[in-house]
Amino acid sequence: MRAVHCPAYGPPETLEIREVPRPSPGPREILVRTLATTVTSGDWRVQSGTFPRGFGLLARLVLGVRGPRQPILGTELSGIVEGVGAEVTRFRVGDEVVAFTDASMGCHVEGKCFPEDGPVVKKPARLSFAEAAALSFGGTTALDVFRRAGLAAEDEVLVNGASGGVGTAAVQLAKAAGARVTAVCSAENAALARSLGADRVIDYRTLDFTTDPARYDIVVDVVGTAPYARSRQVLKPGGRVVLVLASLGENLAALWEGRTAGHRVIAGPVSVRPADLAALAALAETGKLRVVIDDVVAFEDIAAAYRRVATGRKRGALVVAVDPSVTAPRG
Repeated sequence: MRAVHCPAYGPPETLEIREVPRPSPGPREILVRTLATTVTSGDWRVQSGTFPRGFGLLARLVLGVRGPRQPILGTELSGIVEGVGAEVTRFRVGDEVVAFTDASMGCHVEGKCFPEDGPVVKKPARLSFAEAAALSFGGTTALDVFRRAGLAAEDEVLVNGASGGVGTAAVQLAKAAGARVTAVCSAENAALARSLGADRVIDYRTLDFTTDPARYDIVVDVVGTAPYARSRQVLKPGGRVVLVLASLGENLAALWEGRTAGHRVIAGPVSVRPADLAALAALAETGKLRVVIDDVVAFEDIAAAYRRVATGRKRGALVVAVDPSVTAPRG
């Protein structure tokens, strides 16, 4: 079977499609035939060696000095159960599933084994395989953001960077919790943000939200342009800023920043809980969470997907069709 290898940090052209042995499931494992996967901002950072300011040396010590120790990237996939171990009871051959490997990666491959009690759930019937493949990365990040921020109904929430994979999920999850949401994005993506439930949209090119009179309980900075130093003036008493993308200095400063003003700055790595994927699948099944897809590219063209993600301008998720039958959903 084929897998995409990242032999060294660098441009997307360094990626290679190689033949690798097809895995066999253990007694309590399932083998999933991958139909679709994604290229996320996290994949691009690892592939290119582009890490937030101050994290370069640390990231290379953890991930690999010249290239990633796990050369097969990709954090999420959708597919069909192709084989089951002798002791598996939750899944059967033919089941349609969604899986999320988070920091372990390894999803840019035609087949992968998962523990039956691992990060894999049955695919929501209303989602296509392309949509299902993109359910996990942005959704689990947004779930953790609001869990740490203590999101409550009636909160005023601002999402800075509301049109990407994490931002589109954050807007919808905040609305599902009963919050009032302001989305910050480009004018070109305003209609998208409103369609996801945003109550108000700010075009960052024409209005600096930090100069606006509105005040918020939670500011979610997805794109790294609204640290506490900028966001503090729009926070209510007891307000929280969540830095999804932040430098090493900003992560360290989060330990004490804002305390004298009665605010809280939340930073650091995302923590995914075992129940998160099932929660996202349930929301998608009821229509409360929609997966936004920027484009679907062929497996052989995965370098083009990485180039698109590198621009920072994708809308929602960038899906890779491992199987040619996977296409972008209509509408």
